[in-house]
Amino acid sequence: MKFLANLSRLLVGVLFIISGFIKANDPLGFSYKLDEYFVVFNMPWLSFASLFLAVVICAFEIGLGVAMLIGAKMVHTAWSSLIMIVFFTFLTFYSWKFDVVKDCGCFGDALHLTPYQSFMKDVVLLVLIMFIFLKRHQISPLFGHRPSTYVAYGGFLASIIFSIYCIRHLPVIDFRPYAVGKNIPEGMKLPPGAVTDSVVMVFLYEKDGKQIELDMEGIKSIDETYKFIDRKDKIIREGDKPPIHDFSITTPDGTDLTSDILDQEAVFLLVAYDISKTCKNVQPNVNDFVALCQKEKIEFIGLTASVPAEVDVFRHEHNSSFDYYSCDATTLKTMVRSNPGLMLLKKGTVVAMWHHNDFPSFDEVKSLYLNNPK
Repeated sequence: MKFLANLSRLLVGVLFIISGFIKANDPLGFSYKLDEYFVVFNMPWLSFASLFLAVVICAFEIGLGVAMLIGAKMVHTAWSSLIMIVFFTFLTFYSWKFDVVKDCGCFGDALHLTPYQSFMKDVVLLVLIMFIFLKRHQISPLFGHRPSTYVAYGGFLASIIFSIYCIRHLPVIDFRPYAVGKNIPEGMKLPPGAVTDSVVMVFLYEKDGKQIELDMEGIKSIDETYKFIDRKDKIIREGDKPPIHDFSITTPDGTDLTSDILDQEAVFLLVAYDISKTCKNVQPNVNDFVALCQKEKIEFIGLTASVPAEVDVFRHEHNSSFDYYSCDATTLKTMVRSNPGLMLLKKGTVVAMWHHNDFPSFDEVKSLYLNNPK
């Protein structure tokens, strides 16, 4: 039993550290996932704290992982791990049972798990942590009580510092489909042998004030008391999706510019998913950069999910001399973890990107990327 407890301690500790590190590497992405859960549980008011909670959860997970590995404060560590895994097992069970959150976000964009896989992962962790919990009094710290405690606290603190760095800049390791080096048109394609959606035709009728969905067989038995409302295709089994499946750029009047933008030899995209929340202090630097782009005849556009009227006010306020086009908010949040963030594309391939805190000079970009044929 003690051997199982120590083996479980190593497995759980390593998994906690890996999982925590991946999320701490992209705390904004994890905060978006927390927002999904807040909506599911009818607590959208908690969204204001999602980023803070993301940082704390990552630090807590890494701190527990380090404590597990070195046996620090095992009574507290075992209790904390048990409470945490019971909570997350409930969340993943709920997601699986009611099909509300498609990906738990346990490993960020590095590894996507289905709701069922997430739930089973947490069940296995729960069993392993139970072994640790039962033998918590018999596990001795690796470096002595006080030094081991300091090391565990160090892991907690290091995670917070790392998360703050990634928030103020960009993820150190980029697992997203828009990472530097990725080709967007290629990411929009399904791989060979991919499974497509399974779709059936359904008919919507109304009877006695209630709407009813009927299939082809069902409509054979209806009478004149049923009122036809609509016909639609219903997905009964979702198929595979390409890594990039929602990338679309349109003008305010609805004209699709996606292919034109992706075919440009070089184009800068200023990504601001919400123009009202975008950093205003960087706008003078953006204007200087745009002026030099226009002088060199290099395309520069803005992408946002904000409504045109709001964009017009913002452009007038900051004397922006470039056009903003429309794109899905979730897509923009995924493209660059910054509001705004700058991205350079060459023939649809992501060549470079910058957080607004690291907004580059045009000369720097020109020498590194624009004068380089690659």
